[in-house]
Amino acid sequence: MNPNPLTDSDLDRLEELLEAEVFGEEAMRLDEIQAMLCAVVSGPEPVSPGVWLPEALGKGMEGTNDPVVGEAIELLMRLNNDIAAALLADETVAPVLYPVDETCEEYDYAAWADSYVFGAGLAGDWYEMAGKHADDLSELLEPLFMLNGMLKEDVEQSGERWFSPAEEARLVADIQDNLPVIVQTLYNFWRNKRAGAAAPIRRDEPKTGRNDPCPCGSGRKYKQCCGHPDKLN
Repeated sequence: MNPNPLTDSDLDRLEELLEAEVFGEEAMRLDEIQAMLCAVVSGPEPVSPGVWLPEALGKGMEGTNDPVVGEAIELLMRLNNDIAAALLADETVAPVLYPVDETCEEYDYAAWADSYVFGAGLAGDWYEMAGKHADDLSELLEPLFMLNGMLKEDVEQSGERWFSPAEEARLVADIQDNLPVIVQTLYNFWRNKRAGAAAPIRRDEPKTGRNDPCPCGSGRKYKQCCGHPDKLN
């Protein structure tokens, strides 16, 4: 296998291959694959290519000697290695993003966040594996749940007050700007835990529970005020 990092032309070729007829429109988009791999290489347990490759390419990769499949697999393995090397070196990863529509005014951060969350599940239950640091992990994942809309859905279903449209837009924009740092921080969380760090997130004061009243006196729950994802960075 080619050990060299992917070039822009390699990524263009991978995009082209993912749309090949052999995959029957089941292959994930490049942005989705990148997000999934960011989670795969970050998590608490190794996830073998035998698990994530079929998710990336669909059933079209099985039972065929089509050279298109082989080329796609080689490029995906190199992409996986590139992402792992970048995160290990604390270089962060710039997300691949596609426009939501033809106007190209908005980019599909929701799809990226969804795919990261999906990739996290390939290693098992991250919260269970985080053990006593599950609350810390939950805080680190909240920006992704903000991007894909799950956080808003959960809050509204529970009857709690959500942010105003302007406030929500500001928070989402801040998370979008900081997405590479958020992904790097999640990688570092698991790296520290694998190394036996006592506390991946250190605090000088006792931790406020996510559902406790916010100590700032706003009257809102901590997770919807000073403990909100925009405070993580």
